[in-house]
Amino acid sequence: MFQSFEVTSTPQFGRDRVSALRAGFDSLGIDAFLVPRADEFNGEYVPAGSERLAWLTGFTGSAGIALILRTQAIVFVDGRYVTQLAEQVDGSVFSGGDLVNEPPHVWLAANGAKGLRLGIDPWLHAGAEVRRLEKALSQIGGTLVFLPHNPLDRLWSDRPAEPLGAVSIQNVAQAGVLAREKIATVAADLSKKNLAAVLIADPSSVAWIFNIRGADVPHTPHPLARAIIHADGRAELFLDKRKTGIEPEAYLGQICTQLPPSALEERLAAVSRNGGRVLIDPDIASYALAEIIRRAGGEVVEGADPAKLPRAVKNDVEINGSAAAHLQDGAAMVEFLYWLSQEKPGTVSEIVAAERLEAARARVGQSMQNPLKDISFDTISGAGEHAAIMHYRVTTETNRMIEAGELFLIDSGAQYINGTTDITRTVGIGRVTEEHRRFFTLVLKGMIEISTARFPKGTRGCDLDPLARIALWRAGADFAHGTGHGVGSYLSVHEGPQRISRLSTQELLPGMILSNEPGYYRPGSFGIRIENLIYVRGAEEIEGGDMAMLGFETLTFCPIDRSLVIPELLTHDQLHWFNDYHRRTREALMPLIHDHDVRAWLENATLPLEY
Repeated sequence: MFQSFEVTSTPQFGRDRVSALRAGFDSLGIDAFLVPRADEFNGEYVPAGSERLAWLTGFTGSAGIALILRTQAIVFVDGRYVTQLAEQVDGSVFSGGDLVNEPPHVWLAANGAKGLRLGIDPWLHAGAEVRRLEKALSQIGGTLVFLPHNPLDRLWSDRPAEPLGAVSIQNVAQAGVLAREKIATVAADLSKKNLAAVLIADPSSVAWIFNIRGADVPHTPHPLARAIIHADGRAELFLDKRKTGIEPEAYLGQICTQLPPSALEERLAAVSRNGGRVLIDPDIASYALAEIIRRAGGEVVEGADPAKLPRAVKNDVEINGSAAAHLQDGAAMVEFLYWLSQEKPGTVSEIVAAERLEAARARVGQSMQNPLKDISFDTISGAGEHAAIMHYRVTTETNRMIEAGELFLIDSGAQYINGTTDITRTVGIGRVTEEHRRFFTLVLKGMIEISTARFPKGTRGCDLDPLARIALWRAGADFAHGTGHGVGSYLSVHEGPQRISRLSTQELLPGMILSNEPGYYRPGSFGIRIENLIYVRGAEEIEGGDMAMLGFETLTFCPIDRSLVIPELLTHDQLHWFNDYHRRTREALMPLIHDHDVRAWLENATLPLEY
């Protein structure tokens, strides 16, 4: 199984761990220390040995940062994790902070003591973040102290070892473009800009450029590795050879020089000498890496990771692979939803539901000869009040039965060699309230408005985000997360720069895959989210219009609980989309399902609704 369900209660010695950290402040010459949920690669998922925030505080969310001062300890999280934070951390030791509206640098500028010395591990903070911290500290006469080691690592006596996940080749049949061509494209752009080299610091970009995949972190199949690509076309990949077998090593030997990770500092310094201009992405690369360039006499040229946008804009092979993966995943979802519909309320737990869905994906993958490689994130399986926790992760402590009269939310995804999936369905267990149905329908209206949007070239994610919220806004409600995130191609399920959110200024380009997932959450009561993956299709002429418009194509096919929909709240066009989506879902998935009872359930689940 790819997901474990361990007890994740607040660490027994949370207070003692904070006290031990503070005890070292004087010897380090600091008054405070930042503990991000990050490793030196700045990815969403980190290996067990880098889960410092969870070890110190007990908070296990995927985004957060702790500020430990001499007399205060604050854990900053975004709106997704407010409820989870309150449940996981010791409130007598830690208080909560707002990661979006008042992140640490804003909080420090407003509340930090005059002359505060803030310590950080320079390998865990990107250059852009360091600048924000320095600016904030300058306002209070404070200083940023770059520590030679992370003090938590010396306190964490049983810290897990670094991972050595096996590397595999992502063949051109799935990638669509040879690695040699990607490297040449990057190198040509460097030469055009008079740059000596680029440091590829994002492991997902390394995986995409070199057409490899890895197994170092949960659920994201990239190896923890960096690379230097030179303007003359040479490529150096810093990847432990213990991760590469005979075939991957031979493959890499044809396109790059494979070096141990320990060689990175020397090679980066070498290309930087004599004023070498090296491109780095300040939002990804650790501050420590930029310092290596500067100390060697090189010039740090800040700019976007050259692979970020190209890997976000999927080629035809990647789009077709994703579409095939979603059909397979949809068949597994139907098998799961049929099973759930047959179980008596109160007999299935949140953990059993998550395990059953994963087993369905594995079974369908085996039958279709496209195995489930991993889940794409820990399944969110929440019933009743747990569904109101946006990123709830069930544990053996919190696990509960799914009871009659409740809404059950399951947000899950899978990794297949041809694509990454992410889908959320909310289902009613037995007879639910009209309030449940009303808010479900309002969320559905927002999801349909995104699905059917037409928009001109140049439209950004922030321009479309209100479409998903307007029905909720009219009802005096909203949801505290973005409407959609980018999704990789057998890579990270959360990929940038494309998003649909209030903050996203990235232009939406044909080939970008995004999630479409509005929701509604009433703390302590119920939660709703409906999610499909979509991709931006090329501009098409509209009859009678003046200009071609972009739009979205849906990748996800799986029934939406029609019993929760109040048809009268849908416009004629919205109802038409809903019925047409269910028709297409039935036609697409029925050939993949062979069990008579499951086929009958799918037929019934996709019947048209009427006013």
